[in-house]
Amino acid sequence: MTSGAQAATIAVEPGTPLQGVLDAAAPGDVVVLKTGRHRGPVRLAVPLTLRGEDGAVLDGDHDGSVVTVTAVDAAVESLIIVGSGSSLDTMDSGVFLARTAARARVAGNRIEGNLFGVYVHGAEGAAVERNAILGRRGGRTSEAGNGVSVWNAPGARIVGNDIRFGRDGVFVISSRNNIFADNRFQDVRFAVHYMYTNDSTVAGNVSAGNHVGFAVMYSSRLKITGNRSERDRDHGFLFNYANNATVAGNVVLGGPIAASTEIAVDDQHAALLDRARENSGMVRRAGPEKCVFIYNANANRFTGNRFEGCEIGIHFTAGSEKNEIVGNAFVRNRHQVKYVGTRSLDWSKDGRGNFWSDNPGFDLDGDGVADTAYRPNDIIDKVLWTAPAAKILVASPAVQMLRWAQAQFPALYPGGVVDSHPLMAAPTTTATTRTTTTSETSETSETKGRRARP
Repeated sequence: MTSGAQAATIAVEPGTPLQGVLDAAAPGDVVVLKTGRHRGPVRLAVPLTLRGEDGAVLDGDHDGSVVTVTAVDAAVESLIIVGSGSSLDTMDSGVFLARTAARARVAGNRIEGNLFGVYVHGAEGAAVERNAILGRRGGRTSEAGNGVSVWNAPGARIVGNDIRFGRDGVFVISSRNNIFADNRFQDVRFAVHYMYTNDSTVAGNVSAGNHVGFAVMYSSRLKITGNRSERDRDHGFLFNYANNATVAGNVVLGGPIAASTEIAVDDQHAALLDRARENSGMVRRAGPEKCVFIYNANANRFTGNRFEGCEIGIHFTAGSEKNEIVGNAFVRNRHQVKYVGTRSLDWSKDGRGNFWSDNPGFDLDGDGVADTAYRPNDIIDKVLWTAPAAKILVASPAVQMLRWAQAQFPALYPGGVVDSHPLMAAPTTTATTRTTTTSETSETSETKGRRARP
């Protein structure tokens, strides 16, 4: 033991009963686990730091949460944490932050194979930073835990984590004033799943190869900026009863995707996801199916985003009102817009609209805005959405004649989306270009795994 003015550093060898050391420590002490395997579970009831040397493993022996923190200002750092229990009812986790654990910090750990990675259960001002969190593989999605779960934890920050496997990357419910930034997600259901959480920030995150990138539901006044969704299966962004959000500088990038054996069959949210079936191992349609799905979401502002390579660029439905969609780029989507409704919506403001890669318009005066309006849908599109069997007639002379007539006589167009001032060039975005790759995360896990073996 090396004493300082106010605290001590306590080194613990493998095999030493750890709970007794933690209970005897004073506030501010640093308990350092030496390289090797240490027996858990443990509880931090004193405001101290529990830290690991390289290769220090804390094993919960499949009994509840491996580390439960109840003290304020406690920290769990640089450990390999394994072996939580499997009870969803008791929220068994690698690290569980109880309601009393205000300002607790979980940083620089490798948290692997636990039911939940980190559960922030009401710990106000907690921070979960720079952890590698690998959940359990296989099984039913409803029986898996999340990488990070946040419940009613105002001011909590989830920053810079790499999260793979399990149910959702980050799931937050009934909270406020949170920051979810610079995290990377792969092989989960939803990268970020937002429920009843207001006045928060989602920024600089990367979702790759998940069911849905960012699902925002029943939440208000969010800032969603600089995020990136790459080849997520169903939606890049999903907004359901989300209101007054600023959605700016994000990128959704689609492309051919293959069937995956890493993501378990999703037995929830079937109506929202509406996924297609495919033969195992065969490349199928582009993913995401929808870059953006806006369902009964109101008064949101979408600007500076890039939606590229999806089956549908933006699906806009269910009475969503007062949304501003200006200054975005819709690039190489099979269908740029799907809007089933009778109202006319102009997606431009102050002489500025969006960029559409399939817009054949000209810019004769060189002001960067096309000289004619852009209409992504016509009568035929609406017929196909309501009666998909009519696709067999798309190439018929009658349908081609009807589309030609609409182009010649704009009054024939139905109500729907129009961009009165379409842009001639795509605006730039600020979303990060870094992508979490399977090989990158696997290498990190294997390297740390070798260090973990005493």
